[in-house]
Amino acid sequence: MQTESQLRRTPLYEAHGRLGARIVPFAGWSMPVQYTGVIEEHRAVRTAAGLFDLSHMGELEIRGEEALDFLNHSLTNDASRLQLGQAQYTLIPYTDGTLVDDAILYRLADRYLLVVNASNREKDLEWLQHQALGFSGVEITDVSDATGLVAIQGPRSQEILQPLTDADLTRLKYYYATECRVCGVEALLARTGYTGEDGFEVFVASEDAERVWNCLLEAGRPLGLVPVGLGARDTLRLEAKMALYGHEISDQTNPIEAGLGWAVKLDKGDFIGREALEREKKLGPARMLVGFELLDRGVPRAEQPIEKDGEHIGFVTSGTHSPTLNKPIGLGYVPIRYSKPDTEINVIIRGKPVRARMVRTPFYKRERGASS
Repeated sequence: MQTESQLRRTPLYEAHGRLGARIVPFAGWSMPVQYTGVIEEHRAVRTAAGLFDLSHMGELEIRGEEALDFLNHSLTNDASRLQLGQAQYTLIPYTDGTLVDDAILYRLADRYLLVVNASNREKDLEWLQHQALGFSGVEITDVSDATGLVAIQGPRSQEILQPLTDADLTRLKYYYATECRVCGVEALLARTGYTGEDGFEVFVASEDAERVWNCLLEAGRPLGLVPVGLGARDTLRLEAKMALYGHEISDQTNPIEAGLGWAVKLDKGDFIGREALEREKKLGPARMLVGFELLDRGVPRAEQPIEKDGEHIGFVTSGTHSPTLNKPIGLGYVPIRYSKPDTEINVIIRGKPVRARMVRTPFYKRERGASS
């Protein structure tokens, strides 16, 4: 286990301390898990807005005349479908169809930007650089340390952000990005997020991150904006059924069984893992990622066993007490025959079976406006 001195710090580390955040180790970083409390921060994002430090995420720039061919070879989604400024959820597969990581790919004017998980940054870079050896002139640059990333999420995020940027946010569609100025500094502004709400992610130079953070916080506080830690980020993404690497997806799972087949474009031509994924889709997965809610008291947590009629059938990948729904919810893998909604199961919590039933997901889905 890494000591405090071995953990990396984002450009906002000191700002979190001044706000009274509780700092914990996460993916090799010292990160805020909460400020005033997970439930309060969660509800602020659902009703007003929350501010997140995502500067620990990895950012890889890809350039070169064969960059598009390389990306379509190395990722599951079809990068050729991207319009200028558009973003795309995608997956980095191994040859057997399991996953190196999941990522967001942006097509920009002179490059592609691939945003990857903090815990996988070095692994992803090594894997992709190896794949790039087969392509002429493809250059992959890790710009993570030079990049600060701040996210503002929630129904009032546009109202808060618009006076602080020269971009017209009414024209910025969901999963699109634009290069502009935010709080007086150059930024890449994307209408993306990991909460199930409308919102924006602001990429800036690392030395500008604290200026943007403070500017957004000051402008947004009168409208209900609060800083949000990793705890509420996890409960928000779980309600929206957004996968977390190391939980719902990993090098032990494939995107078909994880319900992410929509991000696998088998018709784009050959790519890493295509044969295995095509076979999985044709035969059908043996297990599926499902959502469930507890019928009795308890809180499900990752790796707890799932049973049916006393037989072990699967495991929990993520679980929490949902602040929005006010009930315990979770995700887990079970055999396909047990995956239908209303199927009753038991989750083994502290050695005791707790009744649960399968439900449709996502657990929470916001109403989307015209711009998103």
